[in-house]
Amino acid sequence: MARPPLPRGLAISFRSDSLSEALKAISVSTELIEEELKPHLDTVLAALLEKKKDAAVEITKSGILPTLAQALRTKSSLSCQVALVLAEMAREAVVREPCIEAGLVKVLVPHLNCNNQEMLLNTGRAIGRICFDNPYQQDQLVQSGVIPRLVTIMREYPENDPLVNVCLLALCNLADMDSAREALTEQDMADILIFQLKRAPDAERRHVILEILSSLGESDTLKLQFAESKVPEALSEMIWGLQGGSDPHDLCSIKIASNLIVSLLLGDESMQKCFGEGSGTVYQDVLSWLQSSNTQLQLSGALAIANFARNDNNCVKMLDLGVVPHILTLLEQHVDEGDVSVQHAGLSALRNLAIPVTNKVRMLDDGVTERIKSLLRSDMPPVQFKLLGTLRMMVDGQEEAALVLGRDGMLLSRVIEWCDAKDHAGVRGEASRLLAALIRHSHSPEVVRAVTQADGIQHLISMATSEHVIMQNEALVALAIASAIDIGLMKEPFQEAELLLKLKKMLEESGGAVEVKFSALGLICSLANTHMMKEELDSVNMKESVSKLTDHSSSKLASQASSILAILSDTS
Repeated sequence: MARPPLPRGLAISFRSDSLSEALKAISVSTELIEEELKPHLDTVLAALLEKKKDAAVEITKSGILPTLAQALRTKSSLSCQVALVLAEMAREAVVREPCIEAGLVKVLVPHLNCNNQEMLLNTGRAIGRICFDNPYQQDQLVQSGVIPRLVTIMREYPENDPLVNVCLLALCNLADMDSAREALTEQDMADILIFQLKRAPDAERRHVILEILSSLGESDTLKLQFAESKVPEALSEMIWGLQGGSDPHDLCSIKIASNLIVSLLLGDESMQKCFGEGSGTVYQDVLSWLQSSNTQLQLSGALAIANFARNDNNCVKMLDLGVVPHILTLLEQHVDEGDVSVQHAGLSALRNLAIPVTNKVRMLDDGVTERIKSLLRSDMPPVQFKLLGTLRMMVDGQEEAALVLGRDGMLLSRVIEWCDAKDHAGVRGEASRLLAALIRHSHSPEVVRAVTQADGIQHLISMATSEHVIMQNEALVALAIASAIDIGLMKEPFQEAELLLKLKKMLEESGGAVEVKFSALGLICSLANTHMMKEELDSVNMKESVSKLTDHSSSKLASQASSILAILSDTS
């Protein structure tokens, strides 16, 4: 890195003993006589700029810091030079605390209000370096009102690159603090950051601006402010200009910017502004990311679509605009040795798109389930988990889809295998939930038979004793439907798993959820209506357990218990 030029009037040669002499002369000064101090300050500054070993430490130990503070406090003609001396000293971490203790930060801050650009530059550098990595001092700076002043400086001198860079670095260091975010929320500085992003001379400047935007973008208020100020469009434009290259700095910028756009879409209002009824620039660019060769953009594109699809109207509109084929093509590119994150994000997008009922029908007609079944061969638990959830969403309320998938031997075999996934509870749970969904939504003897033959009933019985109420209910309803369809098929797996004892325990459990007890009674009712299972129910004295619920505080549950008790008591 090139050595910084000496300030005007400081073209002097530096002797090894001159620093000590200069420091001694300054330290014995009883009055702040500028003409006498200036040549000594020139010598001190020359030592720092020439990188004399331990110069900063020697200056600190000399005792001249109070004199420097006094020069700044009186706003003498030496202030600019003193600020530069402090900026150069503070490159050394060891001298920062002594500078703070000498009150130098407090006397430097008022100089940020001057209109001398050189003084602003030196002051900004000095404060930034002294307070670097010091949360307490940084918070004190925010409390002193430094944020609005930094923003104003950038607004007043937008093309003074060194000065802008100092302000940006300061904001970057402060932006992670809650107090700084609050102050920045009031500044409406998105336009300044966009302007500087567009004229950034290098990747380093770009990254500082992107880091500031990323920190601020965590605020819901600023998400909307950024969307209204067209920050996402500016980021997308930057990404467009950097695409196609292989420079690692540019690729890093693409990653930060695309991640930031995805983050800004987490706000409902900011997301809607970017979507623009499907004609928004950001949405259109996101579609192009799905077709990019850049894996990071593919990932961000899929995540962005999943965020846009948090709104049913958006889901319907995106289907009209043909987003699904792009996602399916992307998923197929990553089936073998592909990127797990991209597969996970693509499936998340499909799952969200399939939530509206009208979309389910259209996606099924378009063969979505057939195309994503290729992912069944994935060995990656995150992909397995998301695939199972997506398939379950696709069959929700769709009898034909449940029937088709429920009769698919290869799919059932893989799902049953995942029901035993020892190292991933999420995959196990989703696999069991899909089995239950196939029975619940198809009400088909063929599906019940296929699931039973694949040894799936045992997994539904295990699911019925899960710690999650929603999973227990889904399993109990599926088992009730299966037993009503073909009790002969169910009897053996029910006996092997001692299902009746498990049901009895559910009914008698004092802290059990009412909805679980209600679903358990539904299954018992289904069993009680068959001669072969009624005897089994009698053998475990199920009547006693049911009778205890007839005076339950839930009138719905008590009524259900009374009805089933009558069936169990019927000896005809």
